[in-house]
Amino acid sequence: MKPLFAKGPSLGVHLLVLVVMSITLMVVDARFPLLKPVRSQMGLVLMESYHITDLPQSLWQGIASQFGSRTELVAENEKLKTEALLMQGRVQKLAALTEQNVRLRELLNSSALVNEKVEVAELIGVDPNPFTHRILINKGERDGVVLGQPVLDARGLMGQVVELMPYTARVLLLTDTTHSIPVQVNRNGLRAIASGTGNPERLELRHVADTADIKEGDLLVSSGLGQRFPAGYPVATVREVIHDSGQPFAIVRAVPTAALNRSRYLLLVFTDSRTPEQRAADAAMAQEAADRQGLPGSGDAAQPGAAATPPAPATGTAPATPASNGQAPDVAPAPTTTPAAAAPTSTPERH
Repeated sequence: MKPLFAKGPSLGVHLLVLVVMSITLMVVDARFPLLKPVRSQMGLVLMESYHITDLPQSLWQGIASQFGSRTELVAENEKLKTEALLMQGRVQKLAALTEQNVRLRELLNSSALVNEKVEVAELIGVDPNPFTHRILINKGERDGVVLGQPVLDARGLMGQVVELMPYTARVLLLTDTTHSIPVQVNRNGLRAIASGTGNPERLELRHVADTADIKEGDLLVSSGLGQRFPAGYPVATVREVIHDSGQPFAIVRAVPTAALNRSRYLLLVFTDSRTPEQRAADAAMAQEAADRQGLPGSGDAAQPGAAATPPAPATGTAPATPASNGQAPDVAPAPTTTPAAAAPTSTPERH
């Protein structure tokens, strides 16, 4: 009787056969080129299987790298935009101050600073009414924004805050028909009033004399006389000056320097809230304190306090001092200009 399952060769025989076949293939592959095409095809099959098994890890690394690089680039881009906006705002101020050479600011003890405190805001909405030029920004009362606060972009002044909400604010643009701003020609200091026309690409200068020294291409900067906008920021560039011999005033049209229809990131300027009189008084007090502490023990240090009282007017019978040998002195003592007397000069001339 035959068994149900026939027994085959043992495992040892199988192993011996495989070892002999492996040695034979290695010898043939080393001495003859017969197996090179087979080896090449096997390499392709193994390479494809390697790519398939490595595909999940490669995809994960690629996705992680793409998202990580994009996040880093977006963060770096936002940082560079903010830095560029701040630097361009400072360049505007420095350009105006360089042209003016700080000639009137130092004489009037003005505190017009080159670097005001600023904060970056983003435009989040535009008023749909075509007859009003207003925008909505993402900074409000909780961020320290106040009514009347100046707003500018990287090129120049844009407008001022006219409505406050806790986290947002509305800004009235320069080109609105209800808005006007005192300006001056950066070339010669000629003062004027720039008013909105309802056209986002045009401002008009009102009541400019026909003989005024103003020409096409002149840069108009804020004069600071309205006590609302800081002085020295670009407002517009004169595009057209029309002279009419029959009219007392010239027609002057200008183009705003700010990109009112394109800017998305804006700057809120935090200016000194003190009035010119308060700034002058504070400057006078600081100067008086510095004079008192300047030269202790010398005769000059005691004179500022004595000079606070107005000197008696010189007359023909004025008593002679020993130094003048019986004659009235030709020149008043050195500290004749007192801080109290210098204070009124710091009040800017109003329109």
